[in-house]
Amino acid sequence: MGYQVKEISTKPFDGQKPGTSGLRKRVKVFQQEHYTENFVQAIFDSIKADGATLVIGGDGRYFSPETVQTILKIGSANGVKKLIIGKDSILSTPAASNVIRKYKADGGILLTASHNPGGPNNDFGIKYNVSNGGPAPENVTNKIYEITKTIQKYKVIEADPVDLSVIGKTKYGPTEVQIIDSVADYVELLQDIFDFQLIKDFLQNNASSFRILFDGLHGVTGPYARAILVDTLGLPEASIQNCVALPDFGGGHPDPNLTYAHSLVEVVEAKNIQFGAASDGDGDRNMIYGKGAFVTPSDSVAIIADWAHVIPYFKKGGVKGLARSMPTSKAIDLVAQKKGLEYFEVPTGWKFFGNLMDAGRLSICGEESFGTGSDHIREKDGIWAIMAWLNIIAAANKESPNELIGIKELLKKHYAVYGRSFFSRYDYEEVSSEGANKLVALLDGAITSSSLANKTYKSKSTNQDFTIASVTSFSYTDPIDGSVSKNQGQVVLFDDGSRVVFRLSGTGSAGATVRLYVERYVGPEAGEKVLVGDTAEGLKGLIEVALEISKLKEFLGRDEPTVITVSTSAEGDFYLLTTWSAVINQMSHPRERR
Repeated sequence: MGYQVKEISTKPFDGQKPGTSGLRKRVKVFQQEHYTENFVQAIFDSIKADGATLVIGGDGRYFSPETVQTILKIGSANGVKKLIIGKDSILSTPAASNVIRKYKADGGILLTASHNPGGPNNDFGIKYNVSNGGPAPENVTNKIYEITKTIQKYKVIEADPVDLSVIGKTKYGPTEVQIIDSVADYVELLQDIFDFQLIKDFLQNNASSFRILFDGLHGVTGPYARAILVDTLGLPEASIQNCVALPDFGGGHPDPNLTYAHSLVEVVEAKNIQFGAASDGDGDRNMIYGKGAFVTPSDSVAIIADWAHVIPYFKKGGVKGLARSMPTSKAIDLVAQKKGLEYFEVPTGWKFFGNLMDAGRLSICGEESFGTGSDHIREKDGIWAIMAWLNIIAAANKESPNELIGIKELLKKHYAVYGRSFFSRYDYEEVSSEGANKLVALLDGAITSSSLANKTYKSKSTNQDFTIASVTSFSYTDPIDGSVSKNQGQVVLFDDGSRVVFRLSGTGSAGATVRLYVERYVGPEAGEKVLVGDTAEGLKGLIEVALEISKLKEFLGRDEPTVITVSTSAEGDFYLLTTWSAVINQMSHPRERR
């Protein structure tokens, strides 16, 4: 049977340049006539679409079902052989990566703007992943962008819409369509990685003394958490909250940090819950938070790497290497050094980890932006990280049956061996692009002229002196393909080993985002009292100096960040977030996102 392929005339739209995280814009931008169609056609024109098998999914945000139908129309007209689609258009980013790899698909189109808010007045995104399950590399995204600048037409086949709520096989024109269970393949994957029986036994034997709460933030991970924690591990319904995936994420901001995941933090503190966790809109980020104990992403990946020997997946295959993004604290480097493992410092972007994984040189990696993962897929994986922590805690308690070991105890044990990297990140969201560029220009000028080298700054509040050892712009030569990534962030290194990193980020759909990272290392010889001290006190002087050097307040016109990510002490509590925010201008708390 023949199907009529229609060619629809169109014209290019400015600004359809995808990053590693895809194309992200406001929903209303994607809803413009031809806008989404142009970008989808550009994806198919940039790959070998004829005869291809592709995976379609996403975080279920507003405008997703309509876009799946658009992909069906255009994909079938471009000769796509088969589309594997998550039920109700839902597949978390990690689950999609797994499905691409498991079914040997040629790639996948993910409908997500990650941790950005959803709904008709917020963000939407389209992202292309390649056959290894990871984000498209720059040679692919650049090709897509070039096509969007000259596109004159797109092709469609008009047929009845596919019912995305019915699991099974059907056809759209000549294209085979398979609607799959969004959760089943991913749960099966994790059962092959972790010791579910060990975890289940520990949780059942300590049901009253070690309670769990997972907060889905009304993102895509809710159904996955229910399937794992409630249906498989047998935890009560009270162990999960906000686990119904909603198109607008319940009006919230599905970003697992102390500001936006306050719904988790408040309940954990009020109900004295030993282990809390949250994930983001599309499921690739995570936050670990127990009563009075927040785990920074930098510490989290280091502890997972240190305890990898208790996880069946690594028992079987070993740990090949470790890695972190440049802004992430150096905690994981110390684990690699102690264990004699190769380790890497890469630019921000999961694709850099993927190259190392595909070459067999990397097993565990992480980013300070709440992304943690391993070589089981080619995306960061929020639920994986949470399960890794539960596996480690269960194993640690099996080794120490007379002492209940939770988050605080693991942190203390880790610091006693490796020392502690006091770490914080300040996010200034939706700031003036002009001001952000002036800040970067100031630092670049200091790099060129060496004007800040050996210069000493004194903190007014702590009377500490900080002498600058160097100011550099981070660049990276990929050891696998030889590609060079430049201008990945400005790094101010001090003579005591402390460092401050400034980065511009483009993951939002409006304005610029400036991120400030601050790190100060203290060795294990300092003793427990110092190692479990307040980050606010440990970093206060360094933060003041960083703001002075960069003239950040002046350039950005902000006295306070949008979000503060801070490593609390093992003895601290949630309210340290408020205490720490007072470092800048004695403000009461970080501003909520508009």
